[in-house]
Amino acid sequence: MSKKISISAAIREGMHEEMARDENVIMVGEDLGKMGSPFALTLGFLDEFGPERVVETPISELGFTGMAVGAAMRGIRPVVELMYNDFISVSLDPVMNQAAKLRYMTGGQMTIPMVIRAPMGAGRRNAGQHSQCLEALFAHIPGLKVVCPSTAKDAKGLMKAAIRDNDPVIFLEHKLLYAKKEQVPEGEYVIPLGEADVKREGKDVTIITWSRQVYFALDAAKELEKSGIYAEVLDLRTLVPLDWEAIKKSVLKTHNVVVVEEGVKRGGFGGEISAQIMEELFDELDSPVERVAGLNIVSPFSPPLEDANFPQVDDIVSSVKKVLSKSVTYALNC
Repeated sequence: MSKKISISAAIREGMHEEMARDENVIMVGEDLGKMGSPFALTLGFLDEFGPERVVETPISELGFTGMAVGAAMRGIRPVVELMYNDFISVSLDPVMNQAAKLRYMTGGQMTIPMVIRAPMGAGRRNAGQHSQCLEALFAHIPGLKVVCPSTAKDAKGLMKAAIRDNDPVIFLEHKLLYAKKEQVPEGEYVIPLGEADVKREGKDVTIITWSRQVYFALDAAKELEKSGIYAEVLDLRTLVPLDWEAIKKSVLKTHNVVVVEEGVKRGGFGGEISAQIMEELFDELDSPVERVAGLNIVSPFSPPLEDANFPQVDDIVSSVKKVLSKSVTYALNC
């Protein structure tokens, strides 16, 4: 049995189930109480769980993120909400120097079981300080796990796994996916961190992506099929830990790869994936890995300029055709 709910409702449901299951799970952040968070993901939590477990904070990301690290050190499982992932810049010390490192610096005597939830991404005309995709920054920091769900089912299952994890997890939610409704299984389920998901089977090229760009990739795959090109869409879901075996399996089948991400191309996580494929699967490739990513600019406020700033369906289609034009195997088969 399943039900159709929005991605925001799925995240809320996952958090609610974990709070009901474990009294050590708490919510921390701005406007979480009466307002129910800026995107209504904790609506009703204050009345049900009380102010000791739904901690409404001042506008001080550094302060409440640091507080959550301390709580995690004492066995509490805080779920911290940042209003936007952009705002983590003011709380990087407790995140990258404390949460990420304490388990290792104490020889495993201490764990930091906390989740930092943060809306990310462009598309709402929020300009440069509210539109970034910063997953590459978080993935670069050893000790942090990074999750970027694209569907309601994945968002709920991964949220439950993140809360139960004993390491700090950065849980990035694309703002333009919140309202998207999809089928979610009834009852208890958890999706383990570090398992990618093939959202569409294909044989000619692998499109590797995550978060909102999964839908762009699926639309591109439909368009490519009109030209007789069958693209496989691999949704990573979790960037750290990375499901390398799923990537390898797909590459061994298609021998052509396009990596798609919304974030800025320079220093993007797509570059890391491309490098790993080129280093470890070079002999399996029929063409160089192609990257599709956001431009190396600050996200504009103007709607047309913002849309031009990050990858669209046509960009993915063009990149796939570019890759296949260089592919010896594909050329011979045609």
